[in-house]
Amino acid sequence: MFAALAAAENGHEVSLYEKNEKLGKKLFITGKGRCNLTNACDADTFYASVISNPRFLYSSFGGCTNQDVIAFFERIGVRTKTERGGRVFPVSDHSSDVIRGLENELRRKRVEVKLRTEVKRIETAEGRFRRIIFSDGSSVEGDSCIVATGGLSYPATGSTGDGYRFAEEMGHTVRQCIPSLVPVETKEAWVKELQGVSLKNVEVTVCDGKKKLFREFGEMLFTHYGVSGPLIISASSRVGRKLMEKPLRMEIDLKPALDAEMLHKRILRDFEESQNRQFKNAVGKLFPAKLVPVMVQLSGIPPEKKVNVISREERSNFVHLIKHLQMTLTRLRDYDEAIITKGGIGTKEIDPKTMESKLMKGVYFAGEVLDLDGLTGGFNLQIAWSTGYAAGKSIK
Repeated sequence: MFAALAAAENGHEVSLYEKNEKLGKKLFITGKGRCNLTNACDADTFYASVISNPRFLYSSFGGCTNQDVIAFFERIGVRTKTERGGRVFPVSDHSSDVIRGLENELRRKRVEVKLRTEVKRIETAEGRFRRIIFSDGSSVEGDSCIVATGGLSYPATGSTGDGYRFAEEMGHTVRQCIPSLVPVETKEAWVKELQGVSLKNVEVTVCDGKKKLFREFGEMLFTHYGVSGPLIISASSRVGRKLMEKPLRMEIDLKPALDAEMLHKRILRDFEESQNRQFKNAVGKLFPAKLVPVMVQLSGIPPEKKVNVISREERSNFVHLIKHLQMTLTRLRDYDEAIITKGGIGTKEIDPKTMESKLMKGVYFAGEVLDLDGLTGGFNLQIAWSTGYAAGKSIK
Protein backbone atom coordinates (compact mmCIF):
# COMPACT_ATOMS: atom_id res chain seq x y z
CA MET A 1 0.00 0.00 0.00
CA PHE A 2 2.75 2.47 0.94
CA ALA A 3 4.80 1.58 -2.15
CA ALA A 4 1.71 2.01 -4.38
CA LEU A 5 1.06 5.46 -2.87
CA ALA A 6 4.69 6.52 -3.41
CA ALA A 7 4.55 5.39 -7.05
CA ALA A 8 1.21 7.15 -7.60
CA GLU A 9 2.63 10.36 -6.13
CA ASN A 10 5.29 10.16 -8.83
CA GLY A 11 2.56 10.40 -11.46
CA HIS A 12 2.40 6.72 -12.40
CA GLU A 13 -0.67 4.68 -13.20
CA VAL A 14 -0.61 2.09 -10.40
CA SER A 15 -2.46 -1.19 -9.86
CA LEU A 16 -2.25 -3.06 -6.56
CA TYR A 17 -2.94 -6.83 -6.65
CA GLU A 18 -3.96 -8.55 -3.39
CA LYS A 19 -4.80 -12.25 -3.18
CA ASN A 20 -6.83 -11.81 0.03
CA GLU A 21 -10.42 -10.56 0.17
CA LYS A 22 -9.25 -7.32 1.84
CA LEU A 23 -6.14 -5.22 2.25
CA GLY A 24 -3.86 -5.20 5.30
CA LYS A 25 -4.72 -8.55 6.93
CA LYS A 26 -1.34 -8.79 8.62
CA LEU A 27 -1.32 -5.08 9.48
CA PHE A 28 -4.64 -5.71 11.24
CA ILE A 29 -3.04 -8.06 13.82
CA THR A 30 0.20 -6.13 14.44
CA GLY A 31 0.76 -4.76 17.93
CA LYS A 32 -1.94 -7.14 19.25
CA GLY A 33 -4.47 -5.40 17.03
CA ARG A 34 -3.34 -1.89 18.00
CA CYS A 35 -0.79 -1.53 15.16
CA ASN A 36 2.63 -0.46 16.42
CA LEU A 37 3.24 1.83 13.43
CA THR A 38 6.88 2.69 14.05
CA ASN A 39 9.30 3.68 16.81
CA ALA A 40 9.98 7.34 17.65
CA CYS A 41 13.68 6.69 18.37
CA ASP A 42 16.70 8.48 16.90
CA ALA A 43 18.43 7.11 13.80
CA ASP A 44 21.26 5.42 15.72
CA THR A 45 18.76 3.50 17.87
CA PHE A 46 16.81 2.49 14.78
CA TYR A 47 19.89 1.02 13.06
CA ALA A 48 20.95 -0.69 16.31
CA SER A 49 17.49 -2.31 16.45
CA VAL A 50 17.80 -3.82 12.97
CA ILE A 51 19.34 -7.28 13.33
CA SER A 52 20.02 -8.24 9.70
CA ASN A 53 21.77 -5.88 7.26
CA PRO A 54 21.17 -2.50 8.96
CA ARG A 55 23.63 -0.71 6.64
CA PHE A 56 21.44 -1.60 3.66
CA LEU A 57 18.76 0.69 5.13
CA TYR A 58 20.87 3.87 5.42
CA SER A 59 19.54 5.34 2.18
CA SER A 60 15.90 4.20 2.37
CA PHE A 61 15.50 5.17 6.04
CA GLY A 62 17.10 8.52 5.26
CA GLY A 63 14.50 9.03 2.53
CA CYS A 64 11.55 8.01 4.70
CA THR A 65 12.29 8.22 8.42
CA ASN A 66 10.10 7.28 11.37
CA GLN A 67 9.23 10.97 11.76
CA ASP A 68 8.15 11.07 8.11
CA VAL A 69 5.88 8.07 8.71
CA ILE A 70 4.31 9.68 11.79
CA ALA A 71 3.76 12.92 9.81
CA PHE A 72 2.20 10.97 6.92
CA PHE A 73 -0.36 9.26 9.14
CA GLU A 74 -1.18 12.47 10.98
CA ARG A 75 -1.69 14.15 7.60
CA ILE A 76 -4.16 11.50 6.40
CA GLY A 77 -6.17 11.75 9.62
CA VAL A 78 -4.69 8.90 11.69
CA ARG A 79 -3.66 10.62 14.93
CA THR A 80 -0.76 8.94 16.75
CA LYS A 81 0.65 8.64 20.27
CA THR A 82 4.01 7.49 21.59
CA GLU A 83 4.19 4.98 24.43
CA ARG A 84 6.87 3.26 26.51
CA GLY A 85 10.00 2.38 24.58
CA GLY A 86 9.18 4.84 21.80
CA ARG A 87 6.41 2.64 20.38
CA VAL A 88 4.03 4.63 18.18
CA PHE A 89 0.34 3.66 17.96
CA PRO A 90 -2.81 5.24 16.55
CA VAL A 91 -4.59 7.23 19.29
CA SER A 92 -7.66 5.02 18.76
CA ASP A 93 -5.66 1.82 19.49
CA HIS A 94 -7.33 0.28 16.40
CA SER A 95 -5.21 -1.07 13.53
CA SER A 96 -8.35 -0.87 11.38
CA ASP A 97 -8.01 2.94 11.44
CA VAL A 98 -4.51 2.66 9.97
CA ILE A 99 -5.75 0.37 7.19
CA ARG A 100 -8.74 2.64 6.51
CA GLY A 101 -6.45 5.67 6.28
CA LEU A 102 -4.25 3.90 3.72
CA GLU A 103 -7.28 2.70 1.73
CA ASN A 104 -8.67 6.25 1.59
CA GLU A 105 -5.31 7.53 0.33
CA LEU A 106 -5.20 4.79 -2.34
CA ARG A 107 -8.61 5.93 -3.56
CA ARG A 108 -7.57 9.58 -3.48
CA LYS A 109 -4.43 8.82 -5.50
CA ARG A 110 -6.52 6.73 -7.93
CA VAL A 111 -4.60 3.50 -7.31
CA GLU A 112 -6.53 0.60 -8.83
CA VAL A 113 -6.96 -2.08 -6.12
CA LYS A 114 -7.71 -5.63 -7.27
CA LEU A 115 -8.72 -7.96 -4.40
CA ARG A 116 -8.89 -11.79 -4.60
CA THR A 117 -6.28 -11.57 -7.36
CA GLU A 118 -3.38 -13.97 -6.88
CA VAL A 119 -0.16 -13.45 -8.82
CA LYS A 120 1.34 -16.78 -9.86
CA ARG A 121 4.40 -15.63 -11.77
CA ILE A 122 6.42 -12.61 -12.79
CA GLU A 123 7.43 -12.83 -16.43
CA THR A 124 10.68 -11.23 -17.57
CA ALA A 125 12.48 -11.04 -20.92
CA GLU A 126 15.90 -9.76 -21.97
CA GLY A 127 16.81 -8.84 -18.39
CA ARG A 128 13.75 -6.77 -17.55
CA PHE A 129 10.17 -6.98 -16.30
CA ARG A 130 7.45 -7.71 -18.85
CA ARG A 131 4.19 -8.78 -17.18
CA ILE A 132 2.57 -10.62 -14.27
CA ILE A 133 0.61 -13.85 -14.68
CA PHE A 134 -2.40 -14.50 -12.42
CA SER A 135 -3.62 -17.81 -11.02
CA ASP A 136 -6.51 -17.89 -13.50
CA GLY A 137 -4.07 -17.69 -16.43
CA SER A 138 -4.75 -14.06 -17.31
CA SER A 139 -1.94 -11.51 -17.35
CA VAL A 140 -1.18 -7.79 -17.35
CA GLU A 141 1.78 -5.95 -18.81
CA GLY A 142 3.55 -3.03 -17.16
CA ASP A 143 6.75 -1.00 -17.06
CA SER A 144 7.66 -1.93 -13.48
CA CYS A 145 6.61 -4.26 -10.69
CA ILE A 146 7.06 -3.97 -6.92
CA VAL A 147 7.03 -7.24 -4.96
CA ALA A 148 5.83 -6.56 -1.40
CA THR A 149 4.44 -9.96 -0.43
CA GLY A 150 5.85 -10.25 3.10
CA GLY A 151 7.47 -13.36 4.56
CA LEU A 152 6.18 -16.64 5.96
CA SER A 153 4.95 -15.62 9.42
CA TYR A 154 1.22 -15.88 10.19
CA PRO A 155 0.44 -17.86 7.01
CA ALA A 156 -3.30 -17.49 7.73
CA THR A 157 -2.95 -13.85 6.62
CA GLY A 158 -1.74 -14.95 3.18
CA SER A 159 2.01 -14.86 3.85
CA THR A 160 3.03 -18.02 2.04
CA GLY A 161 6.44 -17.02 0.68
CA ASP A 162 5.30 -16.13 -2.86
CA GLY A 163 7.88 -13.35 -3.14
CA TYR A 164 10.77 -15.73 -2.44
CA ARG A 165 9.60 -17.97 -5.28
CA PHE A 166 9.28 -15.01 -7.67
CA ALA A 167 12.81 -13.88 -6.74
CA GLU A 168 14.37 -17.34 -7.13
CA GLU A 169 12.75 -17.76 -10.56
CA MET A 170 14.59 -14.56 -11.58
CA GLY A 171 17.90 -15.93 -10.30
CA HIS A 172 17.99 -14.19 -6.92
CA THR A 173 19.60 -15.73 -3.85
CA VAL A 174 17.18 -16.27 -0.96
CA ARG A 175 18.83 -16.67 2.43
CA GLN A 176 17.36 -19.49 4.52
CA CYS A 177 14.15 -18.32 6.16
CA ILE A 178 13.36 -19.10 9.82
CA PRO A 179 10.65 -17.91 12.24
CA SER A 180 11.77 -14.91 14.31
CA LEU A 181 10.43 -12.85 17.20
CA VAL A 182 8.89 -16.12 18.28
CA PRO A 183 8.50 -18.20 21.50
CA VAL A 184 10.97 -21.03 22.17
CA GLU A 185 10.59 -24.64 23.30
CA THR A 186 12.63 -26.08 26.20
CA LYS A 187 13.82 -29.52 27.24
CA GLU A 188 13.24 -29.58 31.01
CA ALA A 189 10.00 -31.21 32.25
CA TRP A 190 9.70 -28.79 35.20
CA VAL A 191 9.17 -25.85 32.85
CA LYS A 192 5.67 -27.18 32.02
CA GLU A 193 4.76 -26.97 35.74
CA LEU A 194 5.29 -23.21 35.52
CA GLN A 195 2.80 -22.62 32.69
CA GLY A 196 1.33 -19.11 33.01
CA VAL A 197 3.99 -17.81 35.42
CA SER A 198 5.25 -14.37 34.40
CA LEU A 199 8.62 -13.14 35.67
CA LYS A 200 9.29 -9.41 35.75
CA ASN A 201 12.61 -7.65 36.25
CA VAL A 202 14.75 -10.71 35.51
CA GLU A 203 17.90 -11.03 33.42
CA VAL A 204 18.09 -13.68 30.71
CA THR A 205 21.35 -14.90 29.18
CA VAL A 206 21.58 -17.34 26.27
CA CYS A 207 24.91 -19.11 25.72
CA ASP A 208 26.51 -21.37 23.15
CA GLY A 209 29.07 -23.09 25.36
CA LYS A 210 31.00 -20.22 26.97
CA LYS A 211 29.99 -17.71 24.30
CA LYS A 212 27.18 -15.31 25.30
CA LEU A 213 24.77 -14.81 22.41
CA PHE A 214 22.16 -12.72 24.21
CA ARG A 215 21.82 -10.94 27.54
CA GLU A 216 18.96 -8.64 28.48
CA PHE A 217 16.81 -7.46 31.38
CA GLY A 218 13.00 -7.48 31.32
CA GLU A 219 9.95 -9.73 31.42
CA MET A 220 9.32 -13.34 30.34
CA LEU A 221 6.61 -15.98 30.54
CA PHE A 222 6.55 -19.77 31.02
CA THR A 223 4.27 -21.79 28.73
CA HIS A 224 3.23 -25.44 28.35
CA TYR A 225 5.99 -25.94 25.74
CA GLY A 226 8.74 -23.62 27.04
CA VAL A 227 9.23 -19.87 27.29
CA SER A 228 7.80 -16.70 25.76
CA GLY A 229 7.30 -13.02 26.62
CA PRO A 230 9.23 -9.90 25.54
CA LEU A 231 12.70 -11.12 26.61
CA ILE A 232 12.36 -14.46 24.83
CA ILE A 233 10.85 -12.89 21.70
CA SER A 234 13.86 -10.54 21.52
CA ALA A 235 16.31 -13.38 22.23
CA SER A 236 14.88 -15.44 19.35
CA SER A 237 15.96 -12.79 16.82
CA ARG A 238 19.55 -12.96 18.11
CA VAL A 239 19.96 -16.71 18.67
CA GLY A 240 17.47 -18.23 16.20
CA ARG A 241 19.97 -19.31 13.54
CA LYS A 242 22.28 -20.92 16.11
CA LEU A 243 19.29 -22.67 17.71
CA MET A 244 18.45 -24.19 14.31
CA GLU A 245 21.83 -25.95 14.52
CA LYS A 246 21.85 -27.14 18.14
CA PRO A 247 20.28 -26.68 21.60
CA LEU A 248 21.44 -23.66 23.62
CA ARG A 249 21.74 -22.99 27.35
CA MET A 250 19.60 -20.27 28.89
CA GLU A 251 20.13 -18.83 32.37
CA ILE A 252 17.70 -16.68 34.31
CA ASP A 253 18.93 -14.37 37.04
CA LEU A 254 15.78 -14.17 39.19
CA LYS A 255 17.22 -11.41 41.39
CA PRO A 256 19.46 -9.24 39.17
CA ALA A 257 19.21 -6.25 41.55
CA LEU A 258 21.09 -8.25 44.24
CA ASP A 259 24.61 -9.61 43.93
CA ALA A 260 25.35 -13.05 45.42
CA GLU A 261 26.45 -11.66 48.79
CA MET A 262 23.39 -9.42 49.17
CA LEU A 263 21.10 -12.27 48.17
CA HIS A 264 22.78 -14.57 50.71
CA LYS A 265 22.07 -12.01 53.46
CA ARG A 266 18.47 -11.65 52.29
CA ILE A 267 17.95 -15.43 52.47
CA LEU A 268 19.55 -15.55 55.94
CA ARG A 269 17.10 -12.89 57.13
CA ASP A 270 14.16 -14.85 55.71
CA PHE A 271 15.41 -18.01 57.40
CA GLU A 272 15.85 -16.24 60.75
CA GLU A 273 12.22 -15.10 60.56
CA SER A 274 11.16 -18.72 59.93
CA GLN A 275 13.62 -20.55 62.19
CA ASN A 276 11.55 -23.63 62.95
CA ARG A 277 9.85 -23.88 59.58
CA GLN A 278 10.62 -26.39 56.88
CA PHE A 279 12.64 -25.19 53.89
CA LYS A 280 9.71 -25.61 51.48
CA ASN A 281 7.63 -23.20 53.62
CA ALA A 282 10.33 -20.58 54.17
CA VAL A 283 11.05 -19.29 50.66
CA GLY A 284 7.60 -18.01 49.66
CA LYS A 285 8.70 -14.36 49.72
CA LEU A 286 11.39 -14.99 47.12
CA PHE A 287 9.33 -16.34 44.21
CA PRO A 288 5.85 -16.50 42.67
CA ALA A 289 3.84 -19.32 44.34
CA LYS A 290 4.06 -21.74 41.39
CA LEU A 291 7.84 -21.34 41.23
CA VAL A 292 8.45 -22.22 44.91
CA PRO A 293 8.15 -26.05 44.64
CA VAL A 294 10.27 -26.07 41.47
CA MET A 295 13.07 -24.06 43.12
CA VAL A 296 12.91 -26.27 46.23
CA GLN A 297 13.18 -29.38 44.05
CA LEU A 298 16.09 -28.00 41.98
CA SER A 299 17.97 -26.81 45.09
CA GLY A 300 18.73 -30.35 46.25
CA ILE A 301 17.84 -29.31 49.82
CA PRO A 302 15.30 -31.73 51.38
CA PRO A 303 11.91 -29.91 51.38
CA GLU A 304 11.18 -30.90 55.01
CA LYS A 305 14.59 -29.81 56.33
CA LYS A 306 14.34 -27.14 59.04
CA VAL A 307 15.92 -23.89 57.87
CA ASN A 308 17.97 -23.50 61.06
CA VAL A 309 20.01 -26.60 60.14
CA ILE A 310 20.60 -25.75 56.50
CA SER A 311 24.36 -25.44 55.99
CA ARG A 312 26.18 -22.42 54.52
CA GLU A 313 27.16 -24.53 51.51
CA GLU A 314 23.50 -25.42 50.88
CA ARG A 315 22.57 -21.74 51.13
CA SER A 316 25.37 -20.78 48.72
CA ASN A 317 24.20 -23.38 46.22
CA PHE A 318 20.66 -22.05 46.55
CA VAL A 319 21.91 -18.50 45.88
CA HIS A 320 23.72 -19.77 42.79
CA LEU A 321 20.52 -21.46 41.57
CA ILE A 322 18.54 -18.22 41.97
CA LYS A 323 21.18 -16.26 40.05
CA HIS A 324 21.68 -18.97 37.39
CA LEU A 325 18.42 -20.87 36.86
CA GLN A 326 19.33 -22.99 33.85
CA MET A 327 17.27 -24.56 31.10
CA THR A 328 17.88 -25.87 27.59
CA LEU A 329 16.38 -24.14 24.55
CA THR A 330 15.62 -26.79 21.93
CA ARG A 331 13.73 -25.17 19.03
CA LEU A 332 11.86 -22.13 17.79
CA ARG A 333 8.07 -22.29 17.58
CA ASP A 334 6.55 -22.28 14.10
CA TYR A 335 5.62 -19.48 11.68
CA ASP A 336 2.03 -19.29 12.89
CA GLU A 337 3.40 -17.87 16.19
CA ALA A 338 6.25 -15.83 14.69
CA ILE A 339 5.90 -12.05 14.41
CA ILE A 340 8.30 -11.93 11.46
CA THR A 341 10.47 -14.03 9.14
CA LYS A 342 14.27 -13.89 9.37
CA GLY A 343 16.03 -14.38 6.04
CA GLY A 344 14.87 -13.55 2.53
CA ILE A 345 16.16 -12.05 -0.70
CA GLY A 346 19.87 -11.24 -0.46
CA THR A 347 20.39 -7.50 -0.09
CA LYS A 348 23.61 -7.55 -2.17
CA GLU A 349 21.42 -8.21 -5.22
CA ILE A 350 19.18 -5.17 -4.54
CA ASP A 351 20.04 -1.49 -5.06
CA PRO A 352 19.74 0.02 -1.53
CA LYS A 353 18.75 3.46 -2.90
CA THR A 354 15.93 2.29 -5.17
CA MET A 355 15.08 -1.30 -4.07
CA GLU A 356 15.41 -2.32 -7.72
CA SER A 357 16.76 -5.78 -8.51
CA LYS A 358 20.34 -5.68 -9.79
CA LEU A 359 19.52 -8.77 -11.84
CA MET A 360 16.25 -7.71 -13.45
CA LYS A 361 15.40 -4.17 -14.57
CA GLY A 362 11.98 -2.90 -13.56
CA VAL A 363 11.52 -5.36 -10.67
CA TYR A 364 11.60 -3.91 -7.15
CA PHE A 365 11.39 -5.62 -3.75
CA ALA A 366 10.21 -4.08 -0.46
CA GLY A 367 9.55 -5.09 3.13
CA GLU A 368 9.82 -8.45 4.82
CA VAL A 369 10.50 -10.32 1.57
CA LEU A 370 14.05 -8.90 1.82
CA ASP A 371 16.72 -10.24 4.20
CA LEU A 372 15.96 -7.51 6.74
CA ASP A 373 14.56 -7.88 10.25
CA GLY A 374 14.47 -5.89 13.47
CA LEU A 375 13.48 -6.16 17.10
CA THR A 376 9.89 -5.68 18.30
CA GLY A 377 8.72 -2.14 18.92
CA GLY A 378 7.72 -0.86 15.47
CA PHE A 379 11.08 -1.41 13.77
CA ASN A 380 9.88 -4.04 11.28
CA LEU A 381 6.98 -1.90 10.09
CA GLN A 382 9.40 1.01 9.70
CA ILE A 383 11.57 -1.21 7.48
CA ALA A 384 8.44 -1.87 5.39
CA TRP A 385 7.51 1.84 5.12
CA SER A 386 11.07 2.94 4.25
CA THR A 387 11.76 0.27 1.64
CA GLY A 388 8.25 0.52 0.17
CA TYR A 389 8.57 4.29 -0.19
CA ALA A 390 12.05 3.96 -1.76
CA ALA A 391 10.74 1.47 -4.31
CA GLY A 392 7.65 3.50 -5.21
CA LYS A 393 9.39 6.84 -5.60
CA SER A 394 12.33 5.37 -7.57
CA ILE A 395 10.28 4.11 -10.50
CA LYS A 396 11.00 6.32 -13.51
